[in-house]
Amino acid sequence: MSSSAAAKKPSTSAKVLYRPVGIVSSIVGGLLASMVFKQIWKRVSPTVDPDHADPPGPLESEYPLKEILIAAVLQGAIYSLVKAIIDRQGAKAFQKATGEWPGS
Repeated sequence: MSSSAAAKKPSTSAKVLYRPVGIVSSIVGGLLASMVFKQIWKRVSPTVDPDHADPPGPLESEYPLKEILIAAVLQGAIYSLVKAIIDRQGAKAFQKATGEWPGS
């Protein structure tokens, strides 16, 4: 984005029109991030038990704390990455369709 476009504040209508796009893309991004994380966890999990292929939750006592923390960090990183990609691409698509950048 050029400096003149960055200096221009988005209109209120652009923000309002983008809101449903942002909500839908956030939902899709969360679902996609969850699927990606589960697939990665199956491959990198220190626990090879097929009955416990899902990532451990913080209240599951059969897992060591280290494994729970690794899963949480990995899940957070994947979620943040997917969310950033989807938000950015959604904003670019919105700008292409309307001519206005939806961000602040």
